[in-house]
Amino acid sequence: MSDVVLNADKIDLVRERRLLLDRVTMTVLRGEHWALIGPNGAGKSTLLGILGAYTHPTRGTAEILGHRLGRVDVHALRPLIGQVNPRHPLESARTVREIVLTGVTGTIELVPRWTPAEDELRRADELIELLGLTARTDARWPTLSQGERGRTLIARALMPDPALLLLDEPATGLDVAARERLLASIDQLRADRPDLTTVLVTHHLEELPTSTTHALLLREGQVLASGPAGEVLTTELVSACFDHPITINRHNGRWAATAGPS
Repeated sequence: MSDVVLNADKIDLVRERRLLLDRVTMTVLRGEHWALIGPNGAGKSTLLGILGAYTHPTRGTAEILGHRLGRVDVHALRPLIGQVNPRHPLESARTVREIVLTGVTGTIELVPRWTPAEDELRRADELIELLGLTARTDARWPTLSQGERGRTLIARALMPDPALLLLDEPATGLDVAARERLLASIDQLRADRPDLTTVLVTHHLEELPTSTTHALLLREGQVLASGPAGEVLTTELVSACFDHPITINRHNGRWAATAGPS
């Protein structure tokens, strides 16, 4: 099996005559954990949509898990990719376990007259435990905190045992304690699943788990820098990405950004 999980080669995305992505290139290997970082409107979530097989590039090529977009049935490919969107459009008051089980069917709601198998129920409970939600297994969506919802959605995304996990701003709206619990869960997940590959979108360096291995800085749809996180997340490069003087520090594996020169 190839170690290349994602390969984007000079991809452009044009919408309504606007160039949203401009010759973006990145290669992600199995077991790597990437951060896509940039200001609002830089194209981070747009790029994640291509990596998740929900959008096709206008030009260039994108290969996901060895399959090239445009030559593969995306409906067969998407179940191999775990996707976590904090704006999950669930409208009913489902329990944590029920929401996690929708990861089996790839639906927002439980499928009528569908009954999960015993091994699926067991896996759901194992993932709920891994994400630190055992005490909330039967709690319903409206009663969950934002942090609990985020961890529930990660467990849901892991139900099909995907090789690739995409996280779109998973710490959005969390207070400091909830954010730290979420990041600890992501670090534990990555330690427990060494073959899992992840891509996380954020514009806050404080939201990066310690297990982050690589980073890509995106500005106005273009790649400003890409590579090992320690080489990319520097004061000079991050300042250029956000067009503002930002001092970057790292302590105990975590990044911090403060406005102004060092």
